[in-house]
Amino acid sequence: MTDQTLDPQIHIHDLGQRARKAARGLVTASTEAKNTALREAARALRDATPDLLDANGKDVASVEGKKPESFIDRLRLTEDRIEGMAKALEEIAELPDPVGRKLATFERPNGLSIERVAVPIGVIGMIYESRPNVGADASALCLKSGNAIILRGGSESRHSTRVIVEAMQKGLEAAGLPKDAVQTVQTTDRAAVAALLKADEFVDLVIPRGGRGLVELVRDQASVPTLLHLDGNCHSYVHAAADVDKAVKVIRNAKLRRTGICGATESIVIDRAIADQVVPKIADAMAADCELRGDAEAVAIDDRLKPASEEDWSTEYLDPIASVKIVDGLEEGIAWVEDHSSHHTDAILTEDADAARQFLTSVDSAVVMHNASTQFSDGGEFGMGAEIGIATGKMHARGPVGLEQLCSFKYLVHGDGQTRP
Repeated sequence: MTDQTLDPQIHIHDLGQRARKAARGLVTASTEAKNTALREAARALRDATPDLLDANGKDVASVEGKKPESFIDRLRLTEDRIEGMAKALEEIAELPDPVGRKLATFERPNGLSIERVAVPIGVIGMIYESRPNVGADASALCLKSGNAIILRGGSESRHSTRVIVEAMQKGLEAAGLPKDAVQTVQTTDRAAVAALLKADEFVDLVIPRGGRGLVELVRDQASVPTLLHLDGNCHSYVHAAADVDKAVKVIRNAKLRRTGICGATESIVIDRAIADQVVPKIADAMAADCELRGDAEAVAIDDRLKPASEEDWSTEYLDPIASVKIVDGLEEGIAWVEDHSSHHTDAILTEDADAARQFLTSVDSAVVMHNASTQFSDGGEFGMGAEIGIATGKMHARGPVGLEQLCSFKYLVHGDGQTRP
């Protein structure tokens, strides 16, 4: 349970000390022990399903009528979603252990043998908003990659997070590993977030996952290194050489499968050469379930579209709303996406391989797709088992952040008495 009497600074210091000690214990943990912990945590999570549903019900009740449905959808757990969390833990257990991988080996003329090997980052602070499953995924990925983690979930998900962390700790204890490898901040006092962002002595990396406001707060206030996950203003561009029916099917999925995730398409860009065909078909397929806001040309083609404002072109809706923009060919389409995308995930729908290649090369986003739904931008779908987020920066990691991206490296130098002249 959360404890509002805790002093945030002292509490974070205590969590950090314990996490640092646990991280030292994980460095030498065997792959077998880590996998056992994950499988036992999955078992504990399944066993805790009634308690987790009850806790999650309290979380949902605390925000009903106060938050939009897309927020509540991200917060709500069901038996199927809990089973999905447990399966993700088991899938991560089946993945290769990233720790100790030889990334490079080379011999020097003086006889020195040098290896570059993957090692854990250390202690990771994870700050996220309403999705309880983020706590399970992040904990599992950190455990398998040998990192300790301090979770700070949104106050709205505090009851759910408590049960999830207890399940993870049961798994760690069952495998003989330090249970402090997974901890959660036990106060909703926002001063604890500020303390975590300044805890350089203990925390090696902070990863925020949530809306732009949270990410920008972390970026601006952290002295600990950060791995940023900005918003997902994702685009799907229908090129003149698209298979129109295929494109419409893909875009409906990209927008409406789940509107509240960061990989959902928010803006549909259409080539003028086929706009008369595409706009009505998009409206036929989506207007009943999604508010479409178009530029003047798109609205003139189909009056089921509402006029878009300038703000629409840069908005991550996370709701059943999409903007529709008509462009004059591939170069203008690429330029539009580059200017308005958040550089998370963008897609082109076309049967022209050269056009696809130009789009994939020119659009500078973490994930760029051809003839596929942007909702595939996901660590699980990429075969990573799960992800800790989608990194939209360019340093250290980019795109889905899985096991390999949660490792750093060090050099091992082997000699036979060499001295430097």
